Amino acid sequence: MVAVSENLIKIQADIEQAAERAGRNKEDINIIAVTKYVTIERAKEALSAGVTNLGENRNEGFLAKFEEIGESATWHFIGSLQSRKVKDILHHIDYIHSLDRKSLAKEINKRSQKTVSCFVQVNVSGEESKHGLAEDKVEPFIKELALFKNIRVVGLMTMAPHVDNPEEARPLFKKLRLLRDYIQSLHLDYAPCEYLSMGMSNDYKVAVEEGATHIRIGTKLVGKEL
Repeated sequence: MVAVSENLIKIQADIEQAAERAGRNKEDINIIAVTKYVTIERAKEALSAGVTNLGENRNEGFLAKFEEIGESATWHFIGSLQSRKVKDILHHIDYIHSLDRKSLAKEINKRSQKTVSCFVQVNVSGEESKHGLAEDKVEPFIKELALFKNIRVVGLMTMAPHVDNPEEARPLFKKLRLLRDYIQSLHLDYAPCEYLSMGMSNDYKVAVEEGATHIRIGTKLVGKEL
């Protein structure tokens, strides 16, 4: 298996070129190593290579890695989160990328003693298999979140369909960026909505060109072992 450090060099070069094409600063783009399919050792290798953000989508896998790695990483929960499992992970997670319903917000708010940084998940593609809110539901949902003092909406997140041609994802990423810009324009104290979590192994270059601040890369960075 190729070393994470080698993969990271290629990805960082791609990001730099994509950022340059878009007139962006490469420093504004955060790489999240999606470690859900790899061992604890491989996740540690990512940290040693200089990736500080790790992403998990299952409670069990996350807790096992957290026990070994702890606060050496910034932890992102990037999968659909069941309300009943919030209590298990909440105090270890730095960012939740999948806030998409009031019942989940209520549980996060109830279980936390501090502000939780959340991305609201948007189903921009409209695919039935994808989680997230429809575009027209995002503004009313975020306004409802004013009720929950422990939730801070730091950005929006989406998952594009896995397509052979990454260019097909561009209109979806652009839609999310424009929606983010609109939410920002509302100037809600609890929802600064600065960030865009979008782009994965197959389409991260296009996502960067369209404004992604957090890209979630698994296969191309750490591989797929488990």
